[in-house]
Amino acid sequence: MPQAILETRLGLSMGDTLFIVQTSLSGDLNDAEIGIWAQSIIDSKLSACVQVNRGRSIYRWDEEITSESEWLIQLKTTKSKIKKLIHKIKSEHPYDVPEILYWAVESTDEYLNWVKGE
Repeated sequence: MPQAILETRLGLSMGDTLFIVQTSLSGDLNDAEIGIWAQSIIDSKLSACVQVNRGRSIYRWDEEITSESEWLIQLKTTKSKIKKLIHKIKSEHPYDVPEILYWAVESTDEYLNWVKGE
């Protein structure tokens, strides 16, 4: 089914889709540095909410298996802002190849309207 027809049936317009964007930052950064990074995203109005949690990633890089503590970050945004948000993350991210994942999600109308309004 074409996207426009699906969105019409669901009562959505093209810019109304809620997205979660996920990235990670080095666990070597302290709370204050992560707070400054998150505040920069909120100040840009490209995301209404930045959730930050500690985690660990295990991955292969340059032929070696690495286990690192990281900050796991999820950002809530809309379809109309996602490209600018991804560009901002890429341009400010310290990793050579940052994790940037995103997907459309469903939410309550109230939450979607809050995200759109921010």
